[in-house]
Order: sequence, then C-alpha cells, then structure tokens
Amino acid sequence: MTVTRRDRRDVRLFLWLTLGASVISACFGYVMASVREPPQPPLRGAFHGVLTSLMIATPILIFELRSRRPGLLRRLRRLPLAAYFTLKVLFYFVVIIGGLLVMQSSIDAVFHSSLVFSIAMAVLANLVFEMGGLLGYGTLKGLLTGRYVQPKREQRAFLLIDLKDSTGLAERLGPIHFHELLNEFFRDVSDAAFETRAEIHKYVGDEAILTWTAGPALADGDCLACPFIARDLIAGNGERYRRRFGVVPEFRASLHCGEIVAGEIGDARREIAYVGDTLNVAARLLEAAKTTGHDVLVSADLLRSMALPPDLRAEPLPTLAIRGRNAPLEIAALERSP
Repeated sequence: MTVTRRDRRDVRLFLWLTLGASVISACFGYVMASVREPPQPPLRGAFHGVLTSLMIATPILIFELRSRRPGLLRRLRRLPLAAYFTLKVLFYFVVIIGGLLVMQSSIDAVFHSSLVFSIAMAVLANLVFEMGGLLGYGTLKGLLTGRYVQPKREQRAFLLIDLKDSTGLAERLGPIHFHELLNEFFRDVSDAAFETRAEIHKYVGDEAILTWTAGPALADGDCLACPFIARDLIAGNGERYRRRFGVVPEFRASLHCGEIVAGEIGDARREIAYVGDTLNVAARLLEAAKTTGHDVLVSADLLRSMALPPDLRAEPLPTLAIRGRNAPLEIAALERSP
C-alpha cells in the first residue's frame, strides 16, 4: 500500500488535533476533579479527561478527515446541506454521549459540564475543518496568525491549470452537469496539490491557481511534477468521468516563479491576495499554451531555480514577448520523458 503525502499530512493533522484536545481536556479534568462528590485527586481528573478526549475526539477526527477523501463519506458531502448537517449532528451526538456514558459512572453535574465542554470542542474542531476547507489551511493559518496583515514580499512559484474546451463542455453537458464535472476535476487537481505540497490559492471559473513558497517543495521540483500527477489522477478516474459525463477532462498548464507582494485585502470578506508581475506572466504563458501545441509550459526562470525531476524533460521553445517587459521570456514545454 502506497502512503501518499496527503496520508502523511492527515496523520500529522490527526495527531496534532488529538494532542491539542487531550491537553485541553486534561486541564478541564484537572479543574473538575475538585467539583466531584467525593473530590478526586487532580491528576486523576486530568488523566480521566485525556481518556474521555480520546474516546470522543478519535472517531470525530477520523470522520472529518475521511469525509474529505474519495469514498462513501465524501459522497455524503454531496447531500443537501440540511441533510448532511443533520447526519453530522446525529453522529456527533452519538459519539459524545456514548463516550461520556462509558467514562462517567453517573449522570450528574459533572456529566452535564462534560457534555457542554465536549460539544464546544466538537464545534471548534468542525469549525477548523470547514474553514480550512473553505479558505485553504495555508490561508487560514496566515489569517489567524496575522502574517499578512502588512503586505510583504515573497518569492513564489505559481501553477495555473485551465480546463480545455470548457465552453464546448458547458454547452454539451448543461450548466448543472458541467458544474459537477468541474467539481470532480478540481478534486483531482486538489489531490495533486496535496501530493506536491502546494497551496490552492483559488479557483477562477474553470481555472485553478496553485502556489508554492521557496522551500523543499521548490527545491525538489514538486511544482514541475504537479500537473503530471494531476493528469495521472484524472486518467485513473477516467472510467468514472466517462460514465458520468461521457468525457475525460484535459487541461493546459503554465508555471512561473518570481517576487510577489502578499497581503490581506477586503473587510466584509478577507482573503490573501498576491500582486505582481509573476502572476501576469503565468497567465500569458497559459495563453501561449493554446497556440504552441504544448499543454504544459514553464518559464526558464523557474527551470533554473530547481532540478528537473528525472521523469520529466524540458523542450526549449522560441522566446515569448510579454507586454510591459523589456526582454522576451525564455520558455520551454514540459513533458514526460519517453
């Protein structure tokens, strides 16, 4: 069985959240030990809190993590929001009540306090998962820590992925089925992003924007491998695409790196925006992919900044004139090695 980077990330997230819940529950148990009749030693109360936390947090965290992976639990997320929310509340209720009944000898004031505490912890964990899924965990971390309150310069690589023939697909499938196709397509792109340590910056129509900061993911050439991993995932799900939509989606992609300015924007709705020439050049590369006959284009700037993965090769192409830049851009087509 192959252990993917997303598997490792989920394990790390599970362990960190379990540790956090255990520490908070230990503190709660330590305090509640003096409230019990008869009073208990504080350390015993703390240990009891940790065990209760493990009984409740483990199934809830597994449910939340697995519901974002392919399988039955993720299919439940396609239910209407009210139905999915009801099922989720029932599951939480059974787990919390069951865990407390196993760990508590009687239904007393401590049980009621533990119930309120457990519900609050479950709501907090659910909020973290939902906000992380909505904003992206990198963006959520940046907003919570205030990293981008003041704009700052960063070196980043960007990958733009654009669905081919989106207009034709929308006309042929209709708006509802086309939206479903986009959703499945972006799920495969998202899985490729996890495998290559990318942040999903945003989805714009039929285009996904992925980004990497300078670090191991760039040094290892992960960003260069990402579009090909996405292509493999889509091909692996080809039968599902053909059965549901009658077509296996294809895409074009462009990669470029450079300095950008990152910072929070907005008031009623805040997000982290990247401003600079780097994204504009990546967009021009994506347009050029439509005319060069190559599906994945990369700038020489990016190629020079990292080692090319052994299963890929870069074919130099004529330079590309970019409006607003004095010198033309050196580019190459990225392909799988024969």
